[in-house]
Formats: sequence, structure tokens, C-alpha cells
Amino acid sequence: MSSRGIAFDYSSPAELFLSRRRGRHTEYRRFATAAEAISHAVGELSTRRSLSAWMLVGDERFNKDEINRLYDDDDYPLRTPLSPERGGAE
Repeated sequence: MSSRGIAFDYSSPAELFLSRRRGRHTEYRRFATAAEAISHAVGELSTRRSLSAWMLVGDERFNKDEINRLYDDDDYPLRTPLSPERGGAE
């Protein structure tokens, strides 16, 4: 259990869907681990290349807010320094 009360296996395979425009193009990618999918989603969302994201891990679906919470969790294994947009120092 993480410090935020999230029970999540970052090593599980994941499917990620990124939407660039409403009703238009949706990008689909499979990742060996959910941690890699989360990293990719956060990068895409922070650069505004994508408007929305959702991730499927097993039978569980996570929206972009939930993906960001998983990324911000202390248990997230691919931690990198925060960018200014995500609250880090410039």
C-alpha cells in the first residue's frame, strides 16, 4: 500500500490511449509495465500534445487525473525531477 492509500502494481502490463482532439485521433500503445505507460502519458499531457488519456491495467481503467496521482505517488518507480509545470524548481 502506498503512502496515498493506492494499492497498485506498477510492473503490470498496461494499455494507454491518448486523445489529441475530441472525437478525432486516438493513439493506442501497449507497454510492458504500467510505470512506463504512466511516464509516457504524463509526458504527453504536460506538453499538451494530448488532451486526454486513459490507461487500462488488467480490468481497471484509469483516467488522466488518476494517472497523474499514480505518477505523483511515493511508490512510483520511475521518479524523475519535477518539471516547473509539475511543481519543481526552474
